[in-house]
Amino acid sequence: MWLTLSIASAVIFGAAGWFMKVSQMKGGSIAVLLIWLYIVGTLGFGVHTIMEGSWQQLAVFQVWISGLLIGIGSAFGNYLFMKALGTGPASLTSPLSNANIVLVILMGTFIYHEPLGFMQFISIALLLIATVLIAQRRDNRSITSYWWFVYIAAAIVMFAIRNGGLKVTAEFGYASAPVLFVAYLLSILFFAPAAVREQQILRKNTRIAQSSYAIATNAQKVGLRYGLISGICSYGGLQLYAVALQDGPANLVAPIFATNGLLVSVLSILVYKERLSRMQTAAFICLLVGLVCIRISLHD
Repeated sequence: MWLTLSIASAVIFGAAGWFMKVSQMKGGSIAVLLIWLYIVGTLGFGVHTIMEGSWQQLAVFQVWISGLLIGIGSAFGNYLFMKALGTGPASLTSPLSNANIVLVILMGTFIYHEPLGFMQFISIALLLIATVLIAQRRDNRSITSYWWFVYIAAAIVMFAIRNGGLKVTAEFGYASAPVLFVAYLLSILFFAPAAVREQQILRKNTRIAQSSYAIATNAQKVGLRYGLISGICSYGGLQLYAVALQDGPANLVAPIFATNGLLVSVLSILVYKERLSRMQTAAFICLLVGLVCIRISLHD
């Protein structure tokens, strides 16, 4: 069951990444998109918490501490990732950010003593290779600042806190929904100031050229629209990932979840007519073979 949930979490969370890409292609506001992504996610996890009856855990101090740490990992990870994209090539930044999965795998193997047989080791290696190859495209822009190394290293740590933190809270016996509710709720506080400043600037500049004002207003509308959709997918993907971690080994669930970027690649090819590179073709092959190896290892 956890294998099916892991694959579903990667697909749904990948859909969130896809709608964020669509927003970017349409000139949507990043600040507005992120604030609404976290608002919708907060509502989703809040309703989920009430429906499953785990809302009482919100009275536990450790849940808020865990949610705070995971929220920091999520919000600062996204922020640092965007900063890294501004100072270095996307073809290098994107796959490196997924290196956080290695830390989660090591945690599952050495801290929680999850078994790692030969076939599982091969599976993890193939999935990691697929993750690295996903975003490999020709990108002539080089690293423009040494801060890029700081941004990408910090982003890896932050994403590892988000992804690995859910495994830790599951081992402590806390339900994932209240923890993620707190994480997304606190993440709103991080992006809210930027969204408010953008709105204030837009109101102060109502006397600017009509065309420029229309573009700025449209950017906010696009960001809002795709932020709502991305929030739903982000909630669904992370919730399934958290459930899969409760039932399955983190050293296998995590690398499957990390392949969520493949959906973005597929839809980019179909919708924006982007060509599938040789490396991306290799990524698909590695993904399929890796999943098959996992399936075989479950019957060993």
